[in-house]
Amino acid sequence: MPILDVEMVCPPGEGVPQGMSVAIADAAAGVFGTPPGQTWVRLHGLSLDCYAENGGGGDPGVQPVFVHVLKATLSPEPDLEKEVSALAAAIALVCNRPVENVHIVYDPPLVGRIAFGGRLRKGGEGV
Repeated sequence: MPILDVEMVCPPGEGVPQGMSVAIADAAAGVFGTPPGQTWVRLHGLSLDCYAENGGGGDPGVQPVFVHVLKATLSPEPDLEKEVSALAAAIALVCNRPVENVHIVYDPPLVGRIAFGGRLRKGGEGV
């Protein structure tokens, strides 16, 4: 059960569009090959007023999307490279952003570190 924590930089005074979290969840599920209800997304908007790059950064119109991916286990590097490329492209399409503005971080594997309903998930159980 992949969990994505997504932070989307938005123009000042605007939030994330209605239905965006569902669209990201569906796009990510297509990449991960997960059945309905098994890919979770937490989506947060970040005003462009609260985003900066040192030295003035790049184009002032750049509105990146930051994604943290939590999974039970991580795929071997060649498979992970394909997955991250497909995930970045899918999220870029849904968010209407250039793929080079989608930044993805895979957190360490969750097996033995995450609990649902007070029950620790162990090896062999999906997360």
